Parts: sequence; structure tokens; C-alpha cells
Amino acid sequence: MTRTNTTRRGFLGASAMVGRLAITRPAAAAAQAVGVKQADLPDLTIKESKVYVINGGQGGEADDGYRQIAGIVTNCGIEGNYTLATRYPHPNWSNLGWLEYVKSVLPGKSVLDFPALTSQWPPIQRRVGQSSYASAIDSCLWDILGKAVGLPVYRILGAYRHRVLAYASSQHLKTVDAFVADVERAKAEGFRAYKIHPPFLEGGEVDFKLDMEVAKAVRKTAGDDFPLLFDRVGTYTRYEAMEVGRLLDTLHYVAYEDPLPTSDIDGLADLCQALEVPLHIGEFIASPYNYGQYIRRGAVDVVRFIVDNVGGITGGMKIARLAELFGMECAPHNWGEALDHAVHFHCELAMPNNVWFEMTQPQGICDRPYIKDRIRIAKDGYVYAPTKPGLGYEIDRDVLDKMIKRIEV
Repeated sequence: MTRTNTTRRGFLGASAMVGRLAITRPAAAAAQAVGVKQADLPDLTIKESKVYVINGGQGGEADDGYRQIAGIVTNCGIEGNYTLATRYPHPNWSNLGWLEYVKSVLPGKSVLDFPALTSQWPPIQRRVGQSSYASAIDSCLWDILGKAVGLPVYRILGAYRHRVLAYASSQHLKTVDAFVADVERAKAEGFRAYKIHPPFLEGGEVDFKLDMEVAKAVRKTAGDDFPLLFDRVGTYTRYEAMEVGRLLDTLHYVAYEDPLPTSDIDGLADLCQALEVPLHIGEFIASPYNYGQYIRRGAVDVVRFIVDNVGGITGGMKIARLAELFGMECAPHNWGEALDHAVHFHCELAMPNNVWFEMTQPQGICDRPYIKDRIRIAKDGYVYAPTKPGLGYEIDRDVLDKMIKRIEV
């Protein structure tokens, strides 16, 4: 697998111009997309915020296993929603206090001005990292804006495509045989690529030699021409990372994600220089402003992000444009339920420098009964863009009402 040699000149064009308007002036971009004046949009003054605490959590979530959904409501009655999760590592993470924060800053503000509500530009925020509260706010407000103009979010951002090729993203399975069976299932379902999350052993230990056996067995089963990706989630030593990376080169893997802790910039730069397989880095970076040093020092080949860590869809698109201008691919993380997939999917649909949609494997494992729409690959291996407005995956209010433990306001 050779590295991409796409130049930044090849990426610059109309889509980039629309994207910049959407990031800096999203309301203007939304009005422009439907051919109306911004003043003709409904009253998008924020009236209230709430948190739906839902029965049926599966551990790891806030509130003793109960799942939570954020809601922001405008004067015209449009509500934007997004999941409130605690599962992503973040140095400034405290979604447990999200509601109290938004109640103190959002009422009376307009969705039309929301870049000012989530910006990280003030010096104190640039210094300590992106506020975790901003991400759920940003995603809810994009949901509202899309619903206000009747468009899915990616159409406001500036649609570059209407489908993205998916790879099946494995669980951390335990044995070589389990991975062999998993990649066989993925191929049978129509996936055209597969990512390995190798085993964690007792106590969270890592055995890089076992990982290498998994990588070899999956390549043998998948065939020589089937794209394979590998994600160690930042847990190798430098020696282990190099040994595994050299094997991935011989096996022609197309991605090597987070082999080292993200803080080891020198080690990542050494790997980028030594290996052909592209390094995918960024999932554990907690601010859009921290990506530049990785690009400048040659410590990343393909840029990743989690919207929950970088200020929501707005922050994700800033990172996508940064990568684009350096002639680099951007491969957003994608994991979890429909709304978690949705926010990253809209970014992917709006950027020219993306290749993959990461689909949680097995498909449907993260479906929620209160989401009407299911995200699945089509027969051609692609995931097609949503057509409903906002985040595009509708909440079934009748089902949700039956699952609510309480609503916090």
C-alpha cells in the first residue's frame, strides 16, 4: 500500500468554500442552501434544555448505567438531540454536569449564532483543551438548524458525496479463530474492508505476538486484495509497534491506527518514517488546535477525530479542512448508536478527503429501539446518506416516552 500523494490544490474548490461558510456562519449557509434569507428562518431562540434519562443502559454510561440524551428546544418548538456519553477519554470530560452548564449559558441565545456558543478560541480554552460540554451543544444545534430548513446536516456543510464505502470494525475479540469467523461474516454481509481491534487479555494486557497471529490469519482468510485495517488503541511499546507495523507492511494492510499512546509524538514520527502502512492518528486528541504539531512533525499519515472530543461537528470539520489543506486523508472515528454514527457520517459526506465509513461490527449491535432509522450497508458495500432533516435519524417519541426513567430540566 503506497501513501496518498494527493495534493492540496486538487482538493480546493467550491465544496471547500461552502464548507468554510458552514463552519463560520452556519445559519447563513443553511438559508443559502434552501434559497431563503436568514431573516426568514423560524424563531431559533433557545428556550430550554433537558436531559432524557433512559432505562436500558448497558454499563459505562452516566447515571449508574442509564443512557442519556441531550435535548435543546427553541421558541419555535424545534428540538435538537444528541447522546450524552462518558465513554470517550478526555482530559476535560464531565458530561455529568452538562445540563447545569447549558442552563446557565444557552437560554435566550440564538441557534443562528451558535459558533460563538461553542468556540474554543478564548485563550483559557485553547490552553486547557476543548470543553466537553461544547460537543453535545454543537451537535444538537446542527440538528436544530437542519430541521429548521428541512435538510440533513451534510447538505448545509456542503455535500461532497452521498454515500461512503464502509468497513466492518471488529470488537476486541479474544482468539484468532474468532477473528477469522468475524471477517468471514463481514465479507458475507457485503463489506469490502475490515478493521481488527486485537484482543485485550486478562487485566487489559496486550500480547503483540498474538496480535500478529491475528493479523496473519485475517489476511489469509480475507484474501490478498481485501483492504484490512488494524487498531491497537494506543497500547504498544515502541518496539512492539515497530514489529507489528513491519508485519502489516508485508501483509499490505491499508491502515495502522493508534499503535502508540498519542502523547508519544516522537515515536509516532519514527513509525511514519519507517513504515509503508499509513498511520491513522487523532482519536485521542482533545482539541482542534492540537493537531498542527502532529502534521508539522510528520507523526500522522491519516487524520482521525471523535466529534465528542473536539467540539462537535464544527470542530470535526475544522480538522477535516486542516487535513485537506495539507493533502491528507481524514478518517473520522465512528462507533456506537445511530446518533454517534450520524455526526461523523455528516462530516464524511461533506469532506473530499475521506475514504471510509467505520461500521460497528456486528451490524445492529448498537441499535436503540427509540431510533426509527437503522444504519446499514447497502448491497454495494456503501452506507447511503440520510434524507431526513437534521442529524437524519429520527427519534420515535412514542417508544422513547415508554423508556424514560426521568427528564431532567
